[in-house]
Amino acid sequence: MSIITFVGAGQMASALAFPATENGHEVRLVGTHLDRDIINSAELTGFHPTLKRQLPKEGLKYYQLEDVELALDGTNAVLCGVSSFGVDWFCDQILPLIPDTVPVLSVTKGMIDQEDGTMITYPDYFISKLPSGKKLSINAIGGPCTSYELADKDHSAVAFCGTDMEILRRFKKLFATDYYHISLSTDVVGVECAVALKNAYALGVSLAVGLALGPDGTGSEHYNSQAALFGQSVKEMTQLLTLVGGGDENIIYGAGDLYVTIFGGRTRKIGTLLGRGWSFEKAMTELEGVTLESIVIATRTARCVRRLAERGVVKLKDFPLLIHVDDIINNGASVAIPWAAFETEKY
Repeated sequence: MSIITFVGAGQMASALAFPATENGHEVRLVGTHLDRDIINSAELTGFHPTLKRQLPKEGLKYYQLEDVELALDGTNAVLCGVSSFGVDWFCDQILPLIPDTVPVLSVTKGMIDQEDGTMITYPDYFISKLPSGKKLSINAIGGPCTSYELADKDHSAVAFCGTDMEILRRFKKLFATDYYHISLSTDVVGVECAVALKNAYALGVSLAVGLALGPDGTGSEHYNSQAALFGQSVKEMTQLLTLVGGGDENIIYGAGDLYVTIFGGRTRKIGTLLGRGWSFEKAMTELEGVTLESIVIATRTARCVRRLAERGVVKLKDFPLLIHVDDIINNGASVAIPWAAFETEKY
């Protein structure tokens, strides 16, 4: 039996307690300062109020943030369960507490753009934020998997990525089950880029849902337009993978994650409201309190592409859907899908 300390009690981290405890491991679920009600509810009733599931009865222990050092005592592995908005907090407050011999696995999806237009993965960002002299193995999870369906034990196929294959195999042994299927990859940039981009493009595809439903929301959903935007998304995501130096095969994780995100969740909601004609400000007010990582990654990726275009590395015309999404959320543009810009001629 191993001890795994989960820092962050959000939906995905909590869902991962199912395969880990089923494999006979002890999971210590530590809430952040935003998770107090979740930890209180789970400790009293076993019910997770946002995942909306009963958590495992055996092998799961609960901790509030002030007890994080107790939860880390004797642990064999740490799972980072914060969102993109909690990355700096995790780097500043948690990473210094983790022993160098304890590997970290992150569920956080996203990348950070830099001034020169390049982007770095969260694992690389975590490493850059380590205190001087400290060394940790930072790994990450990517791929199409919703927390609800993982908790319901629907078959899910993901990738664990990191620089050390032996450590990845150790993580796989902790979490793999007959319904949670894990591939391993040392192409951290490829996996992380692919799954991060899906948030931006899922918002783009979801615009078609809102356009079909109409301003009053009474229309019927159409699929031709969604499929067209899905195809354009995969095309642009593949180009972005090439830009960051990720392997082409990683598009399976990005496309799969894009597919599952379009069918439900927070990103679909914001894209649908925008497609129905809501302003970005009104839509954000409607979804106040909802974590929208799609806004973060769309903004960062578009900013990266714009900087690269200024340097002559890429052309903006090759990323019409991404740029339109960015114009909607950051420049006040109304929804007007640039259909003609998707058309090509191949000889």
